[in-house]
Amino acid sequence: MQLPLDHIGIATHNIDASVAEYQRRFSLSVQHRETLTDKHIELCFIDLGNTRLELLAPTAPESTISKFLNTRGPGLHHLCYRVEDIRAELARLKALGVKLIDDVPRPGAHGTDIAFLHPSSFGGVLTELCEYRK
Repeated sequence: MQLPLDHIGIATHNIDASVAEYQRRFSLSVQHRETLTDKHIELCFIDLGNTRLELLAPTAPESTISKFLNTRGPGLHHLCYRVEDIRAELARLKALGVKLIDDVPRPGAHGTDIAFLHPSSFGGVLTELCEYRK
């Protein structure tokens, strides 16, 4: 089984400043940017060639990213792996005893279904699965 790395999530207080730094330091360009109003998160994907960075910034204090930044500060938020069948993968992982944050997939950025897995099952790293809708 292969699980390609889809992206690396990085929490930031200021998405514009973070994008500017990646552009200035590495000449990287923005691939996709959107605001998830229901989640109070602004996100921006930067293409690295072999994977992408997902910069995440809160748009309101009740955002999960705001809570993350308040407790851990800016930096690595999660790793995301691309799967072909997210429902089957969640069932397989649950059967193996993996602690799921999301028992069922939910809509994610740019036409994906996503689900998060608890950090306690992956050495302290928040892990996301994503499936691109056909």
